[in-house]
This record gives sequence, structure tokens and C-alpha cells, in this order.
Amino acid sequence: MSDVKVECKESVSRDEAASWLLLLSKAFITGEHGEFPFGPGTVSLHIPDHVRAELEVEVEGDEVEVELEFKWTMAKHDAAPAHDGADRVIKARQANGARRATRSPRSRTAVTKAR
Repeated sequence: MSDVKVECKESVSRDEAASWLLLLSKAFITGEHGEFPFGPGTVSLHIPDHVRAELEVEVEGDEVEVELEFKWTMAKHDAAPAHDGADRVIKARQANGARRATRSPRSRTAVTKAR
């Protein structure tokens, strides 16, 4: 169980979604605290120098789902990540719902089509 979990699901315009991404990007670029709107208030997060990242794209019928997830520890250390990116795994969901994983030798990879 999480110590703290805040979650909000709502329908927003493309411009509003872009604003959220810009706020997150600014926090990553500047290395400062990010202030994110959340209901009637805000959530403030410190973005460290290294994070674990996951990008998932799922297409089912006429619906597309994109999940962008970042995780990091709040421990007070600036140690470099234990991997060099070579162990990155890209997962694509096949039409039958099963996942297949492929290893990527490059740090930037695009999944263009899930079979």
C-alpha cells in the first residue's frame, strides 16, 4: 500500500493536456520543484537528476491509451542509475492482449505498429 496516493481522472482538452505536459517538462528541464494542478489545489514534486521511465501505448479497437510513468526514490543521494540504458525493454501489446518484449540497443526507439 502507498504512503500517499493522489489520483484524478477527468476529460480535458488537448490544450489542457499539453499544459500538464509543459509543466512536467519544465520541472524536468530546470531541476526545480514542479507545481501541478490537482483539483482545487496543487501538488509539488521535486524531480531528481535520474528517474525510471515507462512509456506504454495501447490501441484497442478505436481507443488509444498512452501512459507515461516516471518513478524515483526520495532518498537523499545523487547516485547514478545502476544501468546504462542498454537493458531498456519495450513492450508492445499484441492484438490478442498478450505482451511481447523486445530489447532496444538504442536509447531512442519508436514502436510504430503492434501486430
